[in-house]
Amino acid sequence: MTPAAPRIPHEAVHLAITLHAKEGREAELEEALVRFIQRSLDDRGATGVHLFRPAAGASSREFYLHRSFLSEEHSRAFYESEMYRQYQRETADLIEGPAEIRPLHGFEAFFRGGNPPPPRWKMAIVTWLGVFPAVLVWSRLLTPRLVQWHPVAVTAVVTIVVVVTLAWGIMPTLTKWLRPWLHAR
Repeated sequence: MTPAAPRIPHEAVHLAITLHAKEGREAELEEALVRFIQRSLDDRGATGVHLFRPAAGASSREFYLHRSFLSEEHSRAFYESEMYRQYQRETADLIEGPAEIRPLHGFEAFFRGGNPPPPRWKMAIVTWLGVFPAVLVWSRLLTPRLVQWHPVAVTAVVTIVVVVTLAWGIMPTLTKWLRPWLHAR
């Protein structure tokens, strides 16, 4: 009997969605979004959604959503579902133009989950807190072992290792530890 192949985990998908409410229809759109979000959380591939409303008294009519899925396949199935098509029919008269949907990649995905998102200066500080020690440690460990290599190749190796360390170790940990400060009002 041959053992089963190890299961490779799916890569989570995080999307930033921007919607522009038609003038005077902001409250209706917000109600429709809240209803849809409640229904959509039952989707087996959805792992979360955050709704960012225009600030009270602001002239903006933009609504932002951050949606997370277990994988690309789950995201695709969600956007091809009858539930999503029904939502599109319900909000067609409330939204100005098409929704802008863009994937969140890299470090910006680590800062999702706050309402409002943290200010850029806080994200910059947390990023520096991760980058500085990673660059310091990896450059001191790797550079002496690669002295025969061209300096550009050494820099490439060091930065690859730094980025991997940041993406899968340091940034998830830092943003978890510093979440109360990042999202403090």
